[in-house]
Amino acid sequence: MLNSLCDVPGIRVGHAQDETARTGCTVILPAQPAVAGVDVRGSAPGSREIEALKPVRLVQEIHGILLTGGSAFGLDAAGGVQKYLEERGIGYDVQVAKVPIVPTGVIFDLAVGDAKIRPTAAMAYLACETASFTETRTGRVGVGCGATVGKIRGVQHSMSGGVGMASWQSGNIAIGALVVVNALGDIIDPQNGNIIAGAINDDGSFLNTQVYLQAHVLSPFKSWGNTTLAVVATNARFNRDGVTKIAEMAQDGLAYVTRPSHTLFDGDMVFAMSTGDERADVMAIGAIAAQLVAASIVQAVRVSNGVV
Repeated sequence: MLNSLCDVPGIRVGHAQDETARTGCTVILPAQPAVAGVDVRGSAPGSREIEALKPVRLVQEIHGILLTGGSAFGLDAAGGVQKYLEERGIGYDVQVAKVPIVPTGVIFDLAVGDAKIRPTAAMAYLACETASFTETRTGRVGVGCGATVGKIRGVQHSMSGGVGMASWQSGNIAIGALVVVNALGDIIDPQNGNIIAGAINDDGSFLNTQVYLQAHVLSPFKSWGNTTLAVVATNARFNRDGVTKIAEMAQDGLAYVTRPSHTLFDGDMVFAMSTGDERADVMAIGAIAAQLVAASIVQAVRVSNGVV
């Protein structure tokens, strides 16, 4: 076990980033078309092909998922994933062409690094070319390159977010999660309730965003630069309704360790994928997936900030 999304058989993960501009993207590629669903909780989402994932839609399978920086500008990078897949004859067959279905979610990282440089189709294509079945890198890599957490006082008082991964296996059943955490709120250690990454006071101590909000219930504020995105996958077989429910339950992992989560200025979104034919209960998979999402978030900020 790699403690990676790649522990789910057939899943490849690839990263590409511009470390100077502090932005990047991460691609998830299933070996075969996957049944997928999505749950959106934040009020500021940026996305592409999300509507196609609803249970009543025509196309029932996807060919990749892209998580990217650059806010709405970064959605253009999905064309690079489509190009990579089309060149390999992968996509939904419409007779005159095969159209790759690549749902995409974005984080806002424009306030970190260079706001004029965003992930491009070429960057996403590179992420596809370098994607592997054994990817384990976490922290400030790929879409997590410019991610931050704890932004109630602005980015200048925040800490690094990043990419985290976790997995679980029992018998033939495997579940994995990959998260990029870029939250407005603080990240909490679920073992003791202490803040491990978040908004910082001038003296270097933690502000505690939840307490701050309780003390400023009438004070208007804006906090641009947020969103946590997650992908959970399993080799258990589910239909579109089943994977959508798994995505809904997995979203609870954000609330376990992010305080507050799903805010007006977050675009929190969880994708779920079914890639195999194993048998499992949807409620059990969803509950485990939520734990993996929470563990991935904690891992991301620990690695990015060197927190033991």
